[in-house]
Amino acid sequence: MFNLILFGPPGAGKGTQAVRIAKKFGWIHISTGDILRAEVSQGTALGNKVKAVMEAGHLVPDELLIEIMESVYKKHAQASGFVLDGFPRTLNQAVELEKMLDRAGLAVSLVLALAVNEEELIKRLLNRAREQGRKDDTEEVIRNRLVQYHQHTQPLVDYYAGKGLYEEIYGVGGIDDIFTALSEAICKKGAR
Repeated sequence: MFNLILFGPPGAGKGTQAVRIAKKFGWIHISTGDILRAEVSQGTALGNKVKAVMEAGHLVPDELLIEIMESVYKKHAQASGFVLDGFPRTLNQAVELEKMLDRAGLAVSLVLALAVNEEELIKRLLNRAREQGRKDDTEEVIRNRLVQYHQHTQPLVDYYAGKGLYEEIYGVGGIDDIFTALSEAICKKGAR
């Protein structure tokens, strides 16, 4: 089973690319945000736990996120691969994910990061904010989100690079060109 982690700062296009990768390789796309919303809307036991945490204004704890990931993996035990979109976000989550995969006899196969310069990201996010009518997404707010992303992601980059699993893909240009570069990197790691 191929386990791909896809990183990218806000505006890098990782969600778009994750969906395309999952479709091309026949894998399961896991976006923790989507899963959390689905669990809550379905009123599952897990969803009720998550809802209580979110309504209290707290971040969903790592243990609960891992529990959700484990549930998705069990539900799709016959899958040939997974694309983890935006997870893990912290070093602790990476370590816990590794333990969870290890219990199932699995491992992270590859970590790809979309590298996009800050000015391009700001331009994309400001455009998206205008298109979606988000008045609170100012340049200052966006810059702060990017600082936060890099602060939280750098330990993950170091962790996965130390394991020889990390690779950056240039994330500027046509969507198809970026997708081709991602696909080539995945195929080099033995995915079919």
